[in-house]
Amino acid sequence: MPGVRELLDRLVLYRPGPDSLLSALAPALDGAAPAAPALGALLSEAAQSGWEGDLWHCALAQALAENENPFSLDSERRTARHDSLWQVALEDMEVFRALFALDLPDRFKAAKYFSHEAPNAPRREAGDRVQALARELARTADPELMLGTLTRFYKVHGVGLLGLGELFRIREEDGHAVLFPVEGRRDVRLAGLVGYEDQKKKLLENTLAFLAGHRANNALLYGDAGTGKSTSVQALANEYAPQGLRLIELYKHQFSLIPDLLGRIKGRNYRFILLLDDLSFEENEVEYKHLKAVMEGGGEAAPENVLIYATSNRRHLIKETWSDRNDMQHDGDIHRSDTMEEKLSLAGRFGLQIYYPNPTFEEYHTIVRTLARQTQTLDSMTDEELRAAAAAWQVRRGSRSGRTAQQFVQSLLCRAPEERET
Repeated sequence: MPGVRELLDRLVLYRPGPDSLLSALAPALDGAAPAAPALGALLSEAAQSGWEGDLWHCALAQALAENENPFSLDSERRTARHDSLWQVALEDMEVFRALFALDLPDRFKAAKYFSHEAPNAPRREAGDRVQALARELARTADPELMLGTLTRFYKVHGVGLLGLGELFRIREEDGHAVLFPVEGRRDVRLAGLVGYEDQKKKLLENTLAFLAGHRANNALLYGDAGTGKSTSVQALANEYAPQGLRLIELYKHQFSLIPDLLGRIKGRNYRFILLLDDLSFEENEVEYKHLKAVMEGGGEAAPENVLIYATSNRRHLIKETWSDRNDMQHDGDIHRSDTMEEKLSLAGRFGLQIYYPNPTFEEYHTIVRTLARQTQTLDSMTDEELRAAAAAWQVRRGSRSGRTAQQFVQSLLCRAPEERET
């Protein structure tokens, strides 16, 4: 039987990159390199992804799931057609069928029946998808049936990084925007955000219309700090990722990368929310001009599968000065009020603006009581004791918000029972 490297060299569409796990494993499996480093890399990937069972099969399934090629990208968007790409992909499946049937060397037997409980694996969700795909492909002896299984996977989960992840950030490499998944994110849900029902309803309606392919607005969530603006957006991403929603967080200094980012996600079979968290601009900052061009009217305008959600403590996003409002001060500009209008027009490009105010004391106490009752540890405290302690806490903190309530409950959990009433 041909060696692993020889089989991989026969691949056309699914040829692994030089830095891929398969490329790292191939020399060791062929006996041309020490087994220990390759086995260590495979076990490390298994621990990160929560794989169990046949790790070689999982590695093969991951290579198929994350390979962005003309066939896989086309299959993500529509039902695969039996054309020339299909035929080439089918020939690649014949190679993968041989790879799935490979008898691992004795040094790799630990990877054949691997068992390791990893409940907190960073890439658990993606790992579960890959492991399920591996099991299904391993049961399929016919290359054409394997290809059918794979195209159904692409249609449901997508392909590549975007198919195996849900929340992303970007970094700049050689002037280009490179996506990377956020691991260990908070599992927040809208139902877990106490209060702000009207705000959550408006945001949800807009997002569901977007997911359904209808017209939806870019959204600005503004208001006091700690009121749940960012949490609301993150909760939407967690709840609707199975329906194809993806969240990409960007920082202000990365706005110049947005055109390149849009080029990478345009046409993909997902709906993207670009989250601009804690957005504001000082008087001399001009990054907002990049954002204006993307949001409306420019050649860099966002495609139909992209929305922009921003959170800010300022409704108008850009700091104003009294001189901005004075037409008689020029400082090199004809009318400073024209400059002010240009700045304020950014906020006007958000068709949906949702205000998150600080809660009243009664609303604050409701949040505290709800959070406290979610843990049996605080059941010994009465509502009156919670109310008094929460009131004293928010006075000492100098603020009253959902974040303050969460911090108060956490402080109670850290204290001994006899100390909680003091």
